[in-house]
Amino acid sequence: MPGKQELPSTLERSSKKAQRTWIKAHDSAVEEYGEGERAHRTAFSALKHAFEKVGDHWEPKNEKGPSDEQDAKTGRSARRSGGKTAEGVDANASKTHLMDLARKLDISGRSSMKKHELVDAIMKANRRKSAQARD
Repeated sequence: MPGKQELPSTLERSSKKAQRTWIKAHDSAVEEYGEGERAHRTAFSALKHAFEKVGDHWEPKNEKGPSDEQDAKTGRSARRSGGKTAEGVDANASKTHLMDLARKLDISGRSSMKKHELVDAIMKANRRKSAQARD
């Protein structure tokens, strides 16, 4: 099924460029691997190199590149490992950037959080905002 018809709701609320990135990667992955979870994972991996999830949508990153440790892995073993991701949060971004996102998402207690705690708090806030947007 073409990526345009399978566009996740968070991408429907995102820029046209983010949508095109996901659709192009998805459709290419479907040609290569067939329809299914692998095509979706591939599309999200491509998306996360240029965009980060902020609340209920995706925004361009300041610098392109892997967004987390799992996204940075390459090769067959990485694809099979099914490791934990940062769910679109740019865990490789600076603490200052993460603090700015936490402020934008109105995360309380952010000033005393370590970097990994900010990533976790942003992930939770993103999940909440996405769930609210779907309702």
